[in-house]
Amino acid sequence: MLLDGDLNQDLSVTPGCLLVSEPFLADPNFDRTVVLVCQHQNDQGTFGLVLNRPANLNVHEATQFEYIQHPLYVGGPVEEDTLHVIHRLPDLEGAIALKDGLYWGGKFEHLEWLGQQQKLSAANCRFFAGYSGWGPRQLLGELKQNAWVIARVDVGDLLRVEPSQLWAHTLRLLGGKFRAFANFPQDPRMN
Repeated sequence: MLLDGDLNQDLSVTPGCLLVSEPFLADPNFDRTVVLVCQHQNDQGTFGLVLNRPANLNVHEATQFEYIQHPLYVGGPVEEDTLHVIHRLPDLEGAIALKDGLYWGGKFEHLEWLGQQQKLSAANCRFFAGYSGWGPRQLLGELKQNAWVIARVDVGDLLRVEPSQLWAHTLRLLGGKFRAFANFPQDPRMN
């Protein structure tokens, strides 16, 4: 566990916050991941997207959207045949504001049109197959076990951080005791 139960963090989860996995999280779906929380209600569950797991194909290869040629990411292990988007497009029809100029969802027909107009870029949108989900109070239990650190940082520029660096970058932003974990080796026995 991250701090052997020593973590006195605020356990309140809100849309737009980040969940940063502890270095030894046993679940391979969330090993060294950063999850953007998009929706949270303790009694109904939590919906989020893993921000740093490229899928090694683009949206056009996986969907019918001809004009969306952007990389696809694995949003999580739930319903991997669904498509989700986070973006910095406040005028996208149906988008839900998260925080710091970052939005979730919207009409994909509008996104397709924006792609055709060449108005989509890696700096303003990211697409995901699947999502991360927790049942009622499940995430709270994982937070109490210190499986996750809640990062309340500016999420507006997350799309500009290289996905392979995002986990360590976010821990460094938290500073203090978390900064040390940013450089922690994947396998401490190999250190």
